[in-house]
Amino acid sequence: MSDTTQDRPANDTGDVAPSQEVDNEQPLTLRQLFGSAISAMIGVQSKEKRERDFARGKASHFIIVGVVLTAIFVLSMSGVVSLVLSFVT
Repeated sequence: MSDTTQDRPANDTGDVAPSQEVDNEQPLTLRQLFGSAISAMIGVQSKEKRERDFARGKASHFIIVGVVLTAIFVLSMSGVVSLVLSFVT
C-alpha cells in the first residue's frame, strides 16, 4: 500500500499559489479602499498598491470613498476653524 501524500514535503508551495490567485481576484475590502484613498490623498501610495487597486477595485467605489473622505476633511477643517475663532473672539 503506497501513499503518494508522503512523497510531498509538508510545506509544498504548489498548494499555496492557488489560494493567492483567488485572493488577487477578490474585490478590495472597505479597509483597503479607505487606506488606498487616504494614501492617494496625501500622495504616499506605493506602486504595488496602486496596481492592486486598478486590478481589483472599481472606480465607483473609489469615487464614493473619495467623496466621503473629502466631506469628512472639509467638515473637520470647518470645525477646527470655528473652534479657533471662538477662542480668538
